[in-house]
Amino acid sequence: MHPVRRTADSTAAWEIERPPRVSALPGVDMAGFRIRGGGPIDLRAIPHPAVTVAFEFGGRPFDIHGAVGRMRSESLTAGLAFSAFEVRAQDVECVQIRLSPLVAHPVLGLPLAELRGSVIALDDLWGRAAPRLRERLHHTRTWPERFALIDRELTTRFHEGREADPEVAWAWRQIVASRGRARVSDLAGRIGWSRQRTWSRFGAQIGLTPKRAAMLVRFDHAVHRLARGQTPVQVAADGGYADQSHLHRDVRAFTGTTPTAAANEPWLAADERAWPARGGAEHTSG
Repeated sequence: MHPVRRTADSTAAWEIERPPRVSALPGVDMAGFRIRGGGPIDLRAIPHPAVTVAFEFGGRPFDIHGAVGRMRSESLTAGLAFSAFEVRAQDVECVQIRLSPLVAHPVLGLPLAELRGSVIALDDLWGRAAPRLRERLHHTRTWPERFALIDRELTTRFHEGREADPEVAWAWRQIVASRGRARVSDLAGRIGWSRQRTWSRFGAQIGLTPKRAAMLVRFDHAVHRLARGQTPVQVAADGGYADQSHLHRDVRAFTGTTPTAAANEPWLAADERAWPARGGAEHTSG
């Protein structure tokens, strides 16, 4: 267990667990979180180029509020480019899963256009299967066993679902591989589809237009570099932004804050420990 953060005004401490091996499915990554002691901790969740799924199995539902409204649930599903929201946590045990949209499409059982940037309970998508899985997680004794249990569930659902079109998958991977700097105007020509068909199919299956997807991937790399201490000027120059004001607009669009404020988000500090090898959006490429 790795302590991540102990707040100055609370005795609460974070611990993070990682799976002993990579998932059987490319494009899936998981981390286990335990928060113990002290009072409630308020955290802001900011967008990431993956669909986020979380299970709380310690009997302490998430208290979520923000642009998404208010909800109290033991599971959540956040689509790509969701509006930043607040999560209040206390004495929590949970697993957070990041799903490439190529995996999320069959695993969740719906086109991601129907999810878009919303945040909903996974129970609304999986029905009784979600609380049954939480119950099994609660009674599973070790983190490796919990990760393996989730991995089996995701793998089964993936193979039972409908995968994204190969052309859509290729376009998504090009955007991720280029760190959001691919010329989206060229994607349709390289696929061999019309621009209208490319934008329509990509939007239905990924949940974003290619342009918005590239913006999200570019933002993700930029905000993690800001969190590591690089200046906005440097990040803008190296990250494919026209200038610093362009970076500022994108960061505000996804987080509602300035680049300087975004760099201090506790969520990003947890990222560096929960996904230490990630370096941006690479884990979403599957």
